[in-house]
Amino acid sequence: MAGIMNKSDAYWIDHRGCRLFCRVQGHGPPVLLIQGVGVHGDGWEPQVRALATRYRCATFDNRGMGQSQPTGSADISVPQMAQDALAVMDSCGWTSAHLIGHSLGGLIAQHVALIARNRVRSLSLLCTFPRGRDATKLSGAMIWTGIRMRLGTRRQRRRAFLELVMPPNAKAKLSDEMAQRLAPLFGHDLAEQPAIVMKQLAALKGYDATPRLAELAGLPTLVVSASYDRIAPVASGRALAAALPGAAFIELPEAAHGVPLEQPERINALLWEHLLRSEAAATQTGTLNPLST
Repeated sequence: MAGIMNKSDAYWIDHRGCRLFCRVQGHGPPVLLIQGVGVHGDGWEPQVRALATRYRCATFDNRGMGQSQPTGSADISVPQMAQDALAVMDSCGWTSAHLIGHSLGGLIAQHVALIARNRVRSLSLLCTFPRGRDATKLSGAMIWTGIRMRLGTRRQRRRAFLELVMPPNAKAKLSDEMAQRLAPLFGHDLAEQPAIVMKQLAALKGYDATPRLAELAGLPTLVVSASYDRIAPVASGRALAAALPGAAFIELPEAAHGVPLEQPERINALLWEHLLRSEAAATQTGTLNPLST
């Protein structure tokens, strides 16, 4: 790693041929938030806005996504993206941090914990899974949605994407206004998917943390699933929590894969509680100074 361009709120670091774009906000114990497929780091804005009042929050664009260009010399894989996440932590000067991951970002967070357990204070795993192939199974409904996301007018493609990530009770709100509001958080027009998405999906499909998850026993972990999630089914979330000794599992009713953006208050409350509990437990045992960064 080399070449911090501007270590203020937003900056770039050079890591294995990619200039990773990073953003750091807030003050307090460190939190690294890791995004999923086809979403840039600013997709965490609703969470950062809440958490940055007490935490130092770092977000970044995964390599090949958003402003993290070019793709670089490394393969697009979960282990490589985990190394990118550690490089971001290094650029912040953090020896450890709380990790929050959504979807593919949850797999990346799991791998970081498996290869650098001492650098992870806690895990918050949202709408994710222990095996990437669980998220890439193609049912008839998923195939039809995928076709509609690629064919038709731009308006029709946006609506198909929203139907994929929003719960059934939100269908009345699937509007041009919603697509326009969410586009800056995803980092692109919802009618289009970034070129890197197919490589990210391939990386996701090829990764399985299941055989090693027992190694993370004792690490404070929160697993959150959404009852209408078509990408990360509740069964996958339950399997993940069961494989992580001591993990807490919460299922959110009337929610789907996009719940961090659709219902940020619910997610933020869960994250806030988990982070505070993790800090308090570590302070009580003398393993962590909650004010250190």
